[in-house]
Amino acid sequence: VNKFPIVLLGPDLPNTKIQIQWPLTLLLHNPPLLLFQMIVWEQEHFQGKCQEFTSECTNIMNCGFDNIRSLRVESGAWVGYEHHDFQGQQFILERGEYPHWSGWSGSLSYHVERFMSFRPVYCSHRSSRMMIYEKENFMGRTVELCDDYPSLQAMGWMNNEVGSMHVQSGAWVCYQYPGYRGYQYILECERHSGDYQHWKNWGSHAQTPQIQSVRRIQH
Repeated sequence: VNKFPIVLLGPDLPNTKIQIQWPLTLLLHNPPLLLFQMIVWEQEHFQGKCQEFTSECTNIMNCGFDNIRSLRVESGAWVGYEHHDFQGQQFILERGEYPHWSGWSGSLSYHVERFMSFRPVYCSHRSSRMMIYEKENFMGRTVELCDDYPSLQAMGWMNNEVGSMHVQSGAWVCYQYPGYRGYQYILECERHSGDYQHWKNWGSHAQTPQIQSVRRIQH
């Protein structure tokens, strides 16, 4: 165990020093990891201009890019957006490589190549739990979810629509169609206090309450 001096500077703490004990082997073999880290490229297959991000970006054009066409998530989960200021289609981005736009957009209902803003998905819970409701404003039949469901109807949900949701813990990505296909909606307990009382709260691109598969977002 080694002691490292830290100098605290300030009007009330002139030249104050404290000693912090920290195992040297831990520092050498376990360097601090960034909670959120993503590298984006302007061209497909990790070509052209690139930049690393550890926090949100409201408009990639402010960083000198005209679009994002490939990326690699080093740590954390992120959500990308079709337009600036977190508007338009949503794309869940988990650890791994995305050499082409199809890697994050999947089988959407229409062709989407624009990727203009993104932010981390904050999740302070290891487990994920969510209540789904038949109608808006948390009314009607309800079911609690705590696992991945490639088909809500196969699980016993009565139709292909969900009126409202309450995320109790963790973060989820909901899909328009079974098998994790179609439009994506990222729902988090850290946003809106986990309350999504109307399907229009899912995102600016939400045009229908149709939800047929859901899964937990993994950090």
